[in-house]
Amino acid sequence: MTGHDDFAFEPIPGLPERPPAGEEILWQGRPSVWALARDAFKIYWIAAYFVGLVIWRTQVAFASGGLGKAVAVAIPHIALGALVCAVVWLLAYAQARACMYTITSSRVVMRIGAALSVTFNYPFAQIGAAKLDLHKSGSGTIALETTGDTKISYLIAWPHVRPWHFAKTQPALRSIADAARVARVLSDAAEQRLSVPVIARKDMSAAPVGAVTAK
Repeated sequence: MTGHDDFAFEPIPGLPERPPAGEEILWQGRPSVWALARDAFKIYWIAAYFVGLVIWRTQVAFASGGLGKAVAVAIPHIALGALVCAVVWLLAYAQARACMYTITSSRVVMRIGAALSVTFNYPFAQIGAAKLDLHKSGSGTIALETTGDTKISYLIAWPHVRPWHFAKTQPALRSIADAARVARVLSDAAEQRLSVPVIARKDMSAAPVGAVTAK
Protein backbone atom coordinates (compact mmCIF):
# COMPACT_ATOMS: atom_id res chain seq x y z
CA MET A 1 0.00 0.00 0.00
CA THR A 2 1.35 3.44 -0.87
CA GLY A 3 0.99 6.44 1.42
CA HIS A 4 -1.59 9.11 0.69
CA ASP A 5 -0.26 12.51 -0.30
CA ASP A 6 -2.64 15.29 0.74
CA PHE A 7 -1.07 17.61 -1.86
CA ALA A 8 -0.87 15.20 -4.79
CA PHE A 9 -3.02 17.58 -6.84
CA GLU A 10 -0.20 20.15 -6.97
CA PRO A 11 1.78 20.02 -10.23
CA ILE A 12 4.81 21.14 -8.21
CA PRO A 13 4.84 20.75 -4.41
CA GLY A 14 3.86 24.06 -2.83
CA LEU A 15 2.56 25.64 -6.03
CA PRO A 16 -1.07 25.54 -7.22
CA GLU A 17 0.06 25.63 -10.86
CA ARG A 18 3.26 25.45 -12.87
CA PRO A 19 5.25 28.70 -13.00
CA PRO A 20 4.92 30.68 -16.24
CA ALA A 21 7.68 30.54 -18.80
CA GLY A 22 10.80 32.35 -17.62
CA GLU A 23 10.03 32.03 -13.89
CA GLU A 24 12.54 29.86 -12.03
CA ILE A 25 12.17 28.18 -8.64
CA LEU A 26 15.17 29.24 -6.55
CA TRP A 27 14.39 27.69 -3.17
CA GLN A 28 11.74 25.60 -1.44
CA GLY A 29 11.51 24.60 2.19
CA ARG A 30 9.33 24.34 5.28
CA PRO A 31 9.71 25.19 8.95
CA SER A 32 11.93 23.12 11.20
CA VAL A 33 9.57 21.31 13.56
CA TRP A 34 11.59 21.96 16.71
CA ALA A 35 12.29 25.57 15.75
CA LEU A 36 8.59 26.15 15.08
CA ALA A 37 7.64 24.49 18.36
CA ARG A 38 10.14 26.76 20.12
CA ASP A 39 9.36 30.03 18.34
CA ALA A 40 5.63 29.88 17.67
CA PHE A 41 4.29 27.38 20.20
CA LYS A 42 6.70 28.30 23.02
CA ILE A 43 7.36 24.70 23.97
CA TYR A 44 10.41 25.63 26.06
CA TRP A 45 8.34 28.02 28.16
CA ILE A 46 5.65 25.39 28.62
CA ALA A 47 8.23 22.81 29.68
CA ALA A 48 9.83 25.29 32.08
CA TYR A 49 6.42 26.01 33.62
CA PHE A 50 5.81 22.33 34.33
CA VAL A 51 9.34 21.84 35.69
CA GLY A 52 8.76 24.70 38.13
CA LEU A 53 5.34 23.31 39.04
CA VAL A 54 6.75 19.84 39.73
CA ILE A 55 9.55 21.25 41.89
CA TRP A 56 7.16 23.38 43.92
CA ARG A 57 4.53 20.69 44.45
CA THR A 58 7.19 18.07 45.27
CA GLN A 59 8.79 20.29 47.90
CA VAL A 60 5.44 20.99 49.53
CA ALA A 61 4.51 17.30 49.50
CA PHE A 62 7.90 16.25 50.88
CA ALA A 63 7.64 18.75 53.74
CA SER A 64 4.21 17.47 54.74
CA GLY A 65 4.47 13.75 54.00
CA GLY A 66 8.01 12.69 53.23
CA LEU A 67 9.54 11.06 50.17
CA GLY A 68 6.64 8.73 49.39
CA LYS A 69 4.12 11.55 49.15
CA ALA A 70 6.55 13.70 47.16
CA VAL A 71 6.96 10.93 44.56
CA ALA A 72 3.20 10.34 44.43
CA VAL A 73 2.62 14.04 43.75
CA ALA A 74 5.48 14.41 41.24
CA ILE A 75 4.60 11.52 38.94
CA PRO A 76 1.18 12.78 37.70
CA HIS A 77 2.52 16.31 37.22
CA ILE A 78 5.48 15.03 35.21
CA ALA A 79 3.14 12.90 33.11
CA LEU A 80 0.82 15.86 32.51
CA GLY A 81 3.72 18.09 31.50
CA ALA A 82 5.06 15.47 29.10
CA LEU A 83 1.61 15.03 27.57
CA VAL A 84 1.12 18.78 27.03
CA CYS A 85 4.58 19.14 25.45
CA ALA A 86 3.87 16.15 23.19
CA VAL A 87 0.61 17.75 22.02
CA VAL A 88 2.38 21.05 21.34
CA TRP A 89 5.10 19.25 19.36
CA LEU A 90 2.47 17.41 17.30
CA LEU A 91 0.76 20.72 16.50
CA ALA A 92 4.08 22.15 15.34
CA TYR A 93 4.74 19.01 13.29
CA ALA A 94 1.33 19.25 11.60
CA GLN A 95 1.87 22.91 10.73
CA ALA A 96 5.38 22.29 9.40
CA ARG A 97 4.36 19.28 7.32
CA ALA A 98 1.42 21.10 5.73
CA CYS A 99 3.57 24.12 4.84
CA MET A 100 5.74 24.77 1.82
CA TYR A 101 7.57 28.03 1.21
CA THR A 102 8.76 28.82 -2.31
CA ILE A 103 11.01 31.59 -3.59
CA THR A 104 11.03 32.04 -7.34
CA SER A 105 12.72 34.57 -9.57
CA SER A 106 9.67 36.84 -9.31
CA ARG A 107 7.71 36.11 -6.11
CA VAL A 108 7.34 34.41 -2.76
CA VAL A 109 4.68 31.71 -2.46
CA MET A 110 3.42 30.35 0.88
CA ARG A 111 1.24 27.26 1.01
CA ILE A 112 0.13 26.99 4.63
CA GLY A 113 -2.59 25.51 6.81
CA ALA A 114 -2.86 22.14 8.57
CA ALA A 115 -6.67 22.10 8.75
CA LEU A 116 -7.46 24.34 5.76
CA SER A 117 -4.77 24.75 3.13
CA VAL A 118 -4.40 28.21 1.57
CA THR A 119 -1.79 29.63 -0.79
CA PHE A 120 -0.51 33.21 -0.72
CA ASN A 121 1.43 34.78 -3.59
CA TYR A 122 3.62 37.81 -2.95
CA PRO A 123 5.22 39.32 -6.08
CA PHE A 124 8.46 41.15 -5.32
CA ALA A 125 6.81 44.39 -6.42
CA GLN A 126 4.41 44.06 -3.44
CA ILE A 127 7.17 43.44 -0.88
CA GLY A 128 8.58 46.62 0.58
CA ALA A 129 11.18 45.00 2.85
CA ALA A 130 12.20 41.70 4.36
CA LYS A 131 13.52 41.36 7.93
CA LEU A 132 15.56 38.42 9.22
CA ASP A 133 15.36 37.20 12.82
CA LEU A 134 18.29 34.80 13.11
CA HIS A 135 19.01 32.39 15.99
CA LYS A 136 22.40 31.03 17.01
CA SER A 137 21.38 27.61 15.70
CA GLY A 138 21.12 29.06 12.18
CA SER A 139 17.35 28.78 12.03
CA GLY A 140 15.34 31.96 11.75
CA THR A 141 12.31 33.81 10.44
CA ILE A 142 12.11 36.10 7.40
CA ALA A 143 9.22 38.56 7.76
CA LEU A 144 7.84 40.31 4.68
CA GLU A 145 6.55 43.89 4.82
CA THR A 146 3.90 44.12 2.11
CA THR A 147 3.06 47.39 0.40
CA GLY A 148 -0.14 49.02 -0.78
CA ASP A 149 -3.54 47.72 0.30
CA THR A 150 -2.44 44.11 0.67
CA LYS A 151 -4.18 42.72 3.78
CA ILE A 152 -3.76 39.31 5.39
CA SER A 153 -5.68 37.88 8.32
CA TYR A 154 -3.34 37.32 11.27
CA LEU A 155 -5.40 34.39 12.55
CA ILE A 156 -5.62 32.65 9.16
CA ALA A 157 -1.91 33.05 8.47
CA TRP A 158 -0.64 32.19 11.99
CA PRO A 159 1.92 30.87 12.81
CA HIS A 160 3.42 31.94 9.47
CA VAL A 161 3.50 35.60 10.47
CA ARG A 162 5.74 37.99 12.35
CA PRO A 163 4.63 37.77 16.01
CA TRP A 164 2.70 40.60 17.65
CA HIS A 165 2.26 42.69 14.51
CA PHE A 166 -1.53 42.95 14.45
CA ALA A 167 -2.00 46.39 12.86
CA LYS A 168 -0.71 45.12 9.54
CA THR A 169 0.06 41.43 9.36
CA GLN A 170 3.52 40.59 8.07
CA PRO A 171 3.65 37.14 6.44
CA ALA A 172 6.80 35.24 7.34
CA LEU A 173 8.90 32.28 6.33
CA ARG A 174 8.86 30.98 9.88
CA SER A 175 11.53 28.99 11.70
CA ILE A 176 13.40 27.84 8.60
CA ALA A 177 16.82 26.20 8.67
CA ASP A 178 19.83 28.08 7.24
CA ALA A 179 17.79 31.27 7.29
CA ALA A 180 20.71 33.57 6.43
CA ARG A 181 21.32 31.76 3.14
CA VAL A 182 17.61 31.81 2.27
CA ALA A 183 17.51 35.54 3.03
CA ARG A 184 20.36 36.09 0.56
CA VAL A 185 18.53 34.09 -2.09
CA LEU A 186 15.44 36.25 -1.58
CA SER A 187 17.40 39.50 -1.57
CA ASP A 188 19.36 38.69 -4.72
CA ALA A 189 16.25 37.50 -6.58
CA ALA A 190 14.20 40.56 -5.63
CA GLU A 191 17.02 42.96 -6.53
CA GLN A 192 17.54 41.34 -9.91
CA ARG A 193 13.81 41.17 -10.67
CA LEU A 194 13.05 44.77 -9.74
CA SER A 195 16.02 46.13 -11.66
CA VAL A 196 14.73 44.70 -14.94
CA PRO A 197 12.33 47.06 -16.75
CA VAL A 198 9.01 45.62 -17.88
CA ILE A 199 8.14 46.63 -21.42
CA ALA A 200 4.46 47.48 -21.94
CA ARG A 201 2.73 47.54 -25.30
CA LYS A 202 0.84 50.65 -26.33
CA ASP A 203 -0.78 52.02 -29.45
CA MET A 204 2.26 52.81 -31.56
CA SER A 205 0.20 55.03 -33.82
CA ALA A 206 0.05 57.57 -30.99
CA ALA A 207 3.74 57.41 -30.12
CA PRO A 208 6.76 58.87 -31.94
CA VAL A 209 8.86 56.45 -33.93
CA GLY A 210 11.28 54.60 -31.68
CA ALA A 211 9.40 55.36 -28.46
CA VAL A 212 9.25 52.58 -25.82
CA THR A 213 7.05 52.66 -22.75
CA ALA A 214 8.39 50.91 -19.64
CA LYS A 215 6.61 50.16 -16.37
